[in-house]
Amino acid sequence: MVRACRTRDFSAIFHLVRRRSGIYPSRIAALCGMTPSRVGEIMNGQRRLAHIDVIERVADGLRIPGAMLGLAHRPWEIPPRAVVAEPEPPAADRAEHAPTTHEDRSARLDDILSFVDEDRVTRSTLVAIQSAIEDYWRRDDQHGGAPLRPAVVGQLRHVLRLVDTTAEGELKRGLQSLAAELARLAGWSYFDARQYSTARSYFTQALHLAQETGDRQFTANVLSCMSLQTTYEGDASEAVSLACAAQDAARDTAPAALVMSMLHMREAFAHASLRDAVACHRAVATAHSHFERSTSQGQPPTWVRYFDETKLVVDTGIALAQLGEARRAEPLIAEGLRREKGTQQRGRAFHAFWLATTQFQQGSLDQACGTAGVALDLATSVDSPRVAGHVREFHARLQPYARETPVIAFEARMREAFS
Repeated sequence: MVRACRTRDFSAIFHLVRRRSGIYPSRIAALCGMTPSRVGEIMNGQRRLAHIDVIERVADGLRIPGAMLGLAHRPWEIPPRAVVAEPEPPAADRAEHAPTTHEDRSARLDDILSFVDEDRVTRSTLVAIQSAIEDYWRRDDQHGGAPLRPAVVGQLRHVLRLVDTTAEGELKRGLQSLAAELARLAGWSYFDARQYSTARSYFTQALHLAQETGDRQFTANVLSCMSLQTTYEGDASEAVSLACAAQDAARDTAPAALVMSMLHMREAFAHASLRDAVACHRAVATAHSHFERSTSQGQPPTWVRYFDETKLVVDTGIALAQLGEARRAEPLIAEGLRREKGTQQRGRAFHAFWLATTQFQQGSLDQACGTAGVALDLATSVDSPRVAGHVREFHARLQPYARETPVIAFEARMREAFS
């Protein structure tokens, strides 16, 4: 393994993982954010990995220490609090002998910012940070999360530093809530980049912060994100458990109807992945029932207001599409796409992919390729490896029809878009 990592021979790495750990290629694909066909090509020596983002995903997914692959230490390798170091030399010796690293400069900057911000947290501070978070979400939906990650992670570190230097009270609790929102946003942006291990660490941090504040609804929100990611990673049973845990956390809170509607739809996605039609339909019906009651309740939390009637309709269609009920799913997804605003590029790309899937399931190859072309055009306008991955998965399904004219035309557009 050491030799394979030194030369970045991922064919050998995957074979070793399969032989020594008993992990099938489909599981390797889920862990590394790839398609099973791509893993198969790598194992057969037909494809090599060179892009640093993909190599990082492999390191995180298979828990290969960064140094073995010529990368920086991965975030999960050595938790800061678990490091037991020898007694430090005197400050004068450290200054004389220690080289100045990027981490040292970052730490010094943190110290400076901490000093500057000391005792200066006010209500307007909280309002400004909340406004920044809302702007991050808008830009994430419009352009994808990749360009935002450095800013979001930096903002999270800044808020956590303010939490440490703020006295107990309303302002500190407000900062903790904002830190939980930023940690969830960081987790979501890494999830959208299909860097699942890093995403999980931020979601876990968000969960702990939400529990510290006693915000049961936001705790449920983070659990729902973890459920969706687990569905993507191929562990649908665990995704069901997380969705149900989220429902338990939010139950009997007020107002909870819209939150519960969203959570039951997340449960439906997990049941659909398990091909459990009865449980999926039951979860969808419960989601609709809660949504109907939500109109008579007070204002829900800001983070769930995206889940409007259009989102309910299109998510219902996606759940049915995952079950293979394409005829029922197609008009729902098409209606959702018709209603959606033009600025929600990533959502529209994602929904166009599912519409193409339902059309393909019904044998409409020409129509499916046309709709997939729309998804492709939208996918190239946002930086979202998750959406791009869906488009590539759709292309893989077209292989039996590779000689058909619509497929040839779609492949040409895809090569141009992803070149």
